[in-house]
Amino acid sequence: MPYDDQNIFAKILRGEIPCNKVYEDDFALAFHDINPLAPCHVLVIPKGAYVSLDDFSDKATDAEIAGFIRAVGHVAREQGVHESGYRILANHGRDAHQEVPHLHIHIFGKRDMKGMLAKAPA
Repeated sequence: MPYDDQNIFAKILRGEIPCNKVYEDDFALAFHDINPLAPCHVLVIPKGAYVSLDDFSDKATDAEIAGFIRAVGHVAREQGVHESGYRILANHGRDAHQEVPHLHIHIFGKRDMKGMLAKAPA
């Protein structure tokens, strides 16, 4: 899937759409999800034009990768979920229901996340 520079996260990065920012550095931007699924639900996006984790791990520089992963950890600590626990999620492609074609990591916390996934039907 090619990168679409008109996706909502690209527009947020360009300042065309506002967000409730919680963190920003040279490599990443983090903001509250507009439809939170947990008391803590923050999205962390790289500043580069990457569709997925596969695309990012293949094309990003070592500095971009390290900076992005550090940003995820920083946001988890800043949101106060690092001690009680949190879940990170990145959807990739159609089968995972990726809604925005820009790599984004969801950080969920401040509640029990239960099991990994619902069990598949037998």
